[in-house]
Amino acid sequence: MKRQNLIMLATGGSVALLLGAFAFQHLGGLPPCKLCIWQRYPHVAAIALGALALFIPLPVLLSLGAIAALSTAGVGAYHVGVEQGWWEGPTSCSAGAVDNLDPDALFDQIMAAPLIRCDEIAWQFAGLSMAGWNMVLSAVIAGIWIWALRVRPTSE
Repeated sequence: MKRQNLIMLATGGSVALLLGAFAFQHLGGLPPCKLCIWQRYPHVAAIALGALALFIPLPVLLSLGAIAALSTAGVGAYHVGVEQGWWEGPTSCSAGAVDNLDPDALFDQIMAAPLIRCDEIAWQFAGLSMAGWNMVLSAVIAGIWIWALRVRPTSE
């Protein structure tokens, strides 16, 4: 496969995941949590790098595209861990411990809780949450970036 086609595929993958996230938010009525938003930033970077790499296919741009895709996969993996209760998420979007709280402190914690929590799964398919799907698909996209990096420019 030609390098330019792989760059378009990787860039298009980030575009598709970002559009999917916006569709879930604006059409599906599922507002994003803080970690969901964090997963979007590397996709934006990958899209910008891909657009630039289509015209200037420098290896450094392809490497940065792979790093961006791996970054969002990493944030997705972290988010999955928060959703599954394997570790705590940011206090600004996760439920805190209620051990040893008096009723007034518990009420204050409930009232200060974010509306969109990072530790609750809003949607899932085939056993994976949106964060899980982002993790898997972003890892595939990173693989495509790496594949593009390994293709010799002379084969284009």
